[in-house]
Amino acid sequence: MQPADLLLLKPMQPSVMEALAGAFTLHRADTAPDPDAFYREIGPRIRAMAIGAQAPVDRALFERLPHLEIVASYGVGYDTIDVGAAAERGIVVTNTPDVLSDEVADLALGLLLATVREIPQADRHLRAGHWPTRTYPLTATLRGRHVGILGLGRIGRAIARRLEGFGVTLSYHGRRRQEDVAYAFHPTLLDMARAVDVLMIVAPGGPETNGIVDAEILDALGPDGIVVNVARGSLIDEPALIEALRSGTIHGAGLDVFAAEPEVPEAFLGLERVVLLPHVGSGSVQTREAMGRLVVDNLLSWFSGEGPLTPVPETPANARGTGAAR
Repeated sequence: MQPADLLLLKPMQPSVMEALAGAFTLHRADTAPDPDAFYREIGPRIRAMAIGAQAPVDRALFERLPHLEIVASYGVGYDTIDVGAAAERGIVVTNTPDVLSDEVADLALGLLLATVREIPQADRHLRAGHWPTRTYPLTATLRGRHVGILGLGRIGRAIARRLEGFGVTLSYHGRRRQEDVAYAFHPTLLDMARAVDVLMIVAPGGPETNGIVDAEILDALGPDGIVVNVARGSLIDEPALIEALRSGTIHGAGLDVFAAEPEVPEAFLGLERVVLLPHVGSGSVQTREAMGRLVVDNLLSWFSGEGPLTPVPETPANARGTGAAR
């Protein structure tokens, strides 16, 4: 049987590329000298797509791929994919949940501690040779803190489990109360922000959460407030956060994600009580390999007729796969 044609918008990690090349006929949009000619010629043949963190996969792209069956996304977030348009066309969308939850949760805790205890700043103080002449100033503490988690999904729960060991109070806000957890539920984000002094952001991106952490939420956190974001940069009103940090409305922030990655607002770079990371939440060798394997396994399962392994909720529940060739 002839391998199915698969579209790559941009290259992925070598192990994924090798596995895909062994099972599919690959077509790379990023190396096409004439994109329009590429899609006119190749588009009708494409039955699968594998994507990482890259340009949006929208309705216009789907229209160029009339026989597309599945989009396998490398990552847990899929807000760059128009899943509504995909569902209309019967296109399956998969992501890579679970395999990265612990890694991102570990990073989130590290980012929280680094922000509260100013670990990068203290490191710079020592490297600059300041320790012999002046001790590093005292920092804030995690002791006695009340942490509010925005988005108690897989990663949010993994973060909460780790925080239990630190003896902090835990609350959460999401679309609904979860009956199997004992943490306090707040029906609105503003209610939770008024009750806590650490806001841990782990909710999905997309139109519903765009700019949800705004000036009002930051003001409610108060001058001891800490914001940590390991979700999507779009959830925070970045100009409002910059102003809140400059004015002392909140104490500090730890950010692994930004609204216009890889661009980072220049104003963040000049702020002292901010820890900035280049979106490395899942960035260990082991976890990225596991994510890559799941991308490939979703595609192989689909074309074997077994259906997707980890479809996103918007994908029709009865999607079962089509077999390797038509």
